[in-house]
Amino acid sequence: MGKLRSIGLQNIICNWIKNWLNNCIQRVVVNDSYVKWFPVISGVPQGSVLGPLLFNLFFNDIEDEINVVFIFADDTKLCNMVQSIEDVNKLQADLDKLTVWASTW
Repeated sequence: MGKLRSIGLQNIICNWIKNWLNNCIQRVVVNDSYVKWFPVISGVPQGSVLGPLLFNLFFNDIEDEINVVFIFADDTKLCNMVQSIEDVNKLQADLDKLTVWASTW
């Protein structure tokens, strides 16, 4: 919830979102066969209205750090054309920045 607080959401909203995401479970069902329920430890419920909003809130600053990143809906891609060692170094620098960003948030 630190990321949400860092962008200015009030504690009451952050706590509501945290409670909404806590203790979620899921299972796979194929025809009449079921597996046991498992806790969901990341992500948001599929088909939720808050899912895309939370994605945008969490990823809104990634472009500040990384040169070539494509974000669409709930998908993020880091890419760059590599034609020289300089391009390799730029891509590696972006990967390093992405690692730091991911570790931070």
